[in-house]
Amino acid sequence: MNKEYKSNISPCELTKDDLAEINRFTVKELKSDEVYSFNVILCDNEIDRDGERFSAEALAQLAKLFVGVTGIFDHNPKSANQSARIYSAECVKIPGKRTADGEEYLCVKAKAYIPLTEKNSDLISDINAGIKKEVSVSCAVGSFTCSVCGNDMRLGQCNHIKGKTYGGKLCYCTLSDISDAYEWSFVAVPAQVNAGVTKSYIKEIESMENCIKAIKDGNPVKLGENESRQLAEYIARLEKQAKDGAVYRRSLTEETAKYAVLSVPSLSGESIEKMCSSVETEELVKIRDAFRKKAEEVIPLSPQLKAKKDKTAVTNNDFKF
Repeated sequence: MNKEYKSNISPCELTKDDLAEINRFTVKELKSDEVYSFNVILCDNEIDRDGERFSAEALAQLAKLFVGVTGIFDHNPKSANQSARIYSAECVKIPGKRTADGEEYLCVKAKAYIPLTEKNSDLISDINAGIKKEVSVSCAVGSFTCSVCGNDMRLGQCNHIKGKTYGGKLCYCTLSDISDAYEWSFVAVPAQVNAGVTKSYIKEIESMENCIKAIKDGNPVKLGENESRQLAEYIARLEKQAKDGAVYRRSLTEETAKYAVLSVPSLSGESIEKMCSSVETEELVKIRDAFRKKAEEVIPLSPQLKAKKDKTAVTNNDFKF
């Protein structure tokens, strides 16, 4: 989910320390007249419109993880969209400001740089003019804690609904255990005033079922290279299981049709197969077994080569008293 917000982007004066931090990420050492630097608020601990917030620990983690992360446009991960890079970030308190649930307001304040080139002149002008003000970030979140019961809201352990009040307590989801920061983007339309993020719904794909559930719930899932590989392998296994299931289903349908025609000759195999296609596999097994039982009453299904008792065998039973 994209959660864009006004991030208070503003130019900042370069210091020697700033330049030293920037040159950690450059191939050629840049001078102060070759770089444009600006401040950006990436995210905070305010409850957003989706009823979610970052914990203080998560913000501290994000501040570390976002150093060196590139800025792009509209979350489109093309190299041509790379526009800026963060060289410094910290989790800071805003004195006197509180969140909606009364906690001290925290945010991740970062410094980013853009090379002073003709190609970047329009972007720098837009930042200075206040046109480019909205950003959103993308990160991997491992824990989704309900504010009411303290359980993970993804795993079926919590029945509370975000945004509703229970016993005077507002239900929201606290995001924590951040494992990766993917990117941050300049975006067009703000959804929030203070904070908003795009969040992945998995830390690492420990359970693909959780990943699929997030997608089914309409939540976008951003994956790293390793996670994408795991998901591809998982899909390949599902495809193989689906093929095996199709073979079993076809065999089950054919058996059902055979026994049905044997037990009720007026039925056609085509009509039976059509009927079979509209029922679940578990039900089809029951139907197959019922027709088989009926067919055995009409025509014995025992193999012809089954050993029979030899009635001519000579025994001494007739002479026993």
